[in-house]
Amino acid sequence: MDKMETRSTCCYCGVGCGVLIESESGRITGVRGDPEHPANFGRLCGKGLSLAASAASDSGRALFPEMRQDRGEPRRRVAWDEALDAAADRFADIIRRHGPDAVAFYASGQLLTEDYYLFNKLAKGVAGTNNIDTNSRLCMSSAVTAYKMAFGADGPPTCYEDLESAGCVLFAGSNMAYAHPVLFRRLEDARRDWPDARWIVVDPRRTDTAAMADLHLQIQPGTDVALFHGMLHHLIWERLIDAGYIAAHTEGFDALKRMVRDYTPKMAAEICGVRAEDIVTAAEWFGRSPASLSLYCMGLNQSSQGTAKNLALINLHLATGQIGRPGAGPFSLTGQPNAMGGREVGGMATMLAAHRDIANPDHRREVAAHWGVPESRLSSRPGLPAVAMFEALARGEIKAVWIVCTNPAHSLPDLAMARQALSRAELVVVQDAFAETDTTAFADILLPAASWGEKEGTVTNSERRVSRVRAAAPPPGEARPDGWIAAEFGRRLAARLHPDEADHFAYADARQVFDEHRALTVGRDLDMGGLDYALLEARGPQQWPLFAGQAEGQARRYVDGVFATDDGKARFHAIDYRPPADKISAHYPFRLITGRLRDQWHGMSRTGRVPSLFSHSPEPELRMHPEDAERRNLRDGDLVRVASKRGQWVLPLKTDGDLTRGCVFAAMHWSRQFLNSGGSNEATASAVDGLSFQPELKHAAVKVEKAELPWRVLAALRHPDLPALQAELTPLLGEMGYAAISLAAGNVLLLRAADSAARPDWLARLLDALALRPGPDVLEYRDDGRGVLKRVAWDADKLAGLVFAGGGLADRDAGERLLQRLLDGELWQEPRLAAFSPGRTGAAKRDRIVCQCKQVGEAAILDRLERGQDLMALKAELGCGTVCGACAPELARMAAGLAQNA
Repeated sequence: MDKMETRSTCCYCGVGCGVLIESESGRITGVRGDPEHPANFGRLCGKGLSLAASAASDSGRALFPEMRQDRGEPRRRVAWDEALDAAADRFADIIRRHGPDAVAFYASGQLLTEDYYLFNKLAKGVAGTNNIDTNSRLCMSSAVTAYKMAFGADGPPTCYEDLESAGCVLFAGSNMAYAHPVLFRRLEDARRDWPDARWIVVDPRRTDTAAMADLHLQIQPGTDVALFHGMLHHLIWERLIDAGYIAAHTEGFDALKRMVRDYTPKMAAEICGVRAEDIVTAAEWFGRSPASLSLYCMGLNQSSQGTAKNLALINLHLATGQIGRPGAGPFSLTGQPNAMGGREVGGMATMLAAHRDIANPDHRREVAAHWGVPESRLSSRPGLPAVAMFEALARGEIKAVWIVCTNPAHSLPDLAMARQALSRAELVVVQDAFAETDTTAFADILLPAASWGEKEGTVTNSERRVSRVRAAAPPPGEARPDGWIAAEFGRRLAARLHPDEADHFAYADARQVFDEHRALTVGRDLDMGGLDYALLEARGPQQWPLFAGQAEGQARRYVDGVFATDDGKARFHAIDYRPPADKISAHYPFRLITGRLRDQWHGMSRTGRVPSLFSHSPEPELRMHPEDAERRNLRDGDLVRVASKRGQWVLPLKTDGDLTRGCVFAAMHWSRQFLNSGGSNEATASAVDGLSFQPELKHAAVKVEKAELPWRVLAALRHPDLPALQAELTPLLGEMGYAAISLAAGNVLLLRAADSAARPDWLARLLDALALRPGPDVLEYRDDGRGVLKRVAWDADKLAGLVFAGGGLADRDAGERLLQRLLDGELWQEPRLAAFSPGRTGAAKRDRIVCQCKQVGEAAILDRLERGQDLMALKAELGCGTVCGACAPELARMAAGLAQNA
């Protein structure tokens, strides 16, 4: 088969970067940025550039349908017809016995719009339940709710061009340098062209984004509402509001003005833990700028007051008229590639297709007529959003759940509850591209789905831009596209429940599904009447609204000051500040905040297959301010137990002066595929925002104590198929007091484990899984009395693997030095027995990689900076910061720190 290049999009964050996928003989072989795509103009982050590497192996992929009759049995391989018929029989039986709301569907912001549309039609139009929600509930629902309450409709009023036109940029709850690096590059470029532009960052951590700010407001977690009210108080006091805009285009300002009278900068400063002068400065910059843009993400949304945070920020824009013009407006940054598309089709429990309302009988009538189903089948009762859905599963009220392309056994809060829910369900169907997620362990029926690069459709990015997604390779094994699975199941379920109706899923291709979807948008705020596949293929990605007969869509909304409310006016909302739901106390004195790593994404089912993406943050850790650690006699590398009222997990400690005292931080990516627990959501609470139903994933009250686990194991092995090796080792993780897997460059899998005492049986199984058996190229040292075992393997004249187990510090140090030599890949030139001599295996401490693309370490960068090189010369010599640019903020930070200490 000839080489091919296919135009498509990236599958990570909501930026919606265009990619060109190279393929040969049915395999994806390369990826580069699409220079013609208006979202990224050829740029990609490290995750996007590594997409081909993530698709290099089929190991770990779900390759054929599996099913079990009894929960205690292993699943067996079955044909597609058998699996889908069984699922349809079970769902139909439950619906007949218990009613439509006894079943539920839980989908993902990673689905294509057409897939989303089919599942929404299946749930609401065939099954007759609104119990279809998505992991976008965990991501964007507070932003959606606030947009609807303030403007009358969902969807950012802004576009990416505003990044270049903003004189003041307010980042709130977003480490954009990590989470949306391609857009951050655009901001950096704009700042060089407009040096007077001001950046304000609101974040409890001094992130790479915050380090580049002109003003960092390092607030106490969850106090954003008080901060924004304090800023508005000053804007009103100094008459920096736009009274004419308020009078002509808004309602509700007087009530808001009365409420924020009490939120003086001094009062807000006391709540937030920052200086009143800094709040005043932020308000001055925001109010006096010719164009102020706010960029916000999970730090605002994932909160029990998430909608209030969004609305308080939007209040600033409405009060100053900073909306509907270049460089101005509130811009929520989407966390998933197609969370916007899911909202367009109504694929959530609290909405109908094309931004319609479930409670509106006219809206239900319109959708039912479009689908050709009885109006009475569309329920007037909102479905259960994500957390409530799984709580109902745990109570036994929902009997069956169909989970699509998401991993709730890792991503939901209060994981003990989530696992109980999945265990109690009568039927769990999981449709996923990957066979070894935390959730697939609960599946009674596992359906193999196509993944990135293997299916056709569209996605909508953060600026409302619709892009075509094209298949570059066929899915492996018997995997099928998500839309095909939805249609096949929907057809079977309809035949059992409504045998006299016409086929609701008779689509020849994805184009027909999109046409049916866009027809529902005509006359709505997201009108796509002029948008179809032909236009997308001829002219590239397009923004909505795009009315029939128009040449292009609207880049900015509300330019004329007319909003999507009944009277055309935006709404101010006066909501008082409330602290986070989970209160700190003497027993739980720390505030746990969670966030992202630069080079990983969500539960790492895809990025966790690429060794280079671990190089910047190689292993899980809990970050704590050095003074907090010192008071508790904790040191870097200590294993600590992090516990809330709901659960606990163990992590190595890393002190970090960029944190606010009293806060600890953990990345949210580490799942049971990499850790002996579910990660940070073992501790998070299931409290949700009362308006958006989004959970408070960003805050939990915890205690941190040293974990006494003296028996340690270090194992590393060079292996040609790391996903396959990881699948062998994952079942061992949960048996230890601490265990974690990570990958390293050179196809090395690294495992660390610890327990309160030696575990010889566990160690024997580990050695079997690694296939490290004594022989000519595998030497062993054993001291059973001390619980010590060391095995070292060679491949010709290079180290190939090692296992060091024991309780002594000297043994651990020797293992770490040997590990570094394995990772360096250097030739072994001394006698092999020297591997067991602590003094003979010396090597430099493992260097932290700063630039993932070029694998440039911290030591080399600091050496050049200390010798007086500027950043331009540094990049020219080492290549760091010249590929995806994600490390550029850290490079600048390192240079500034060195200059400050000089």
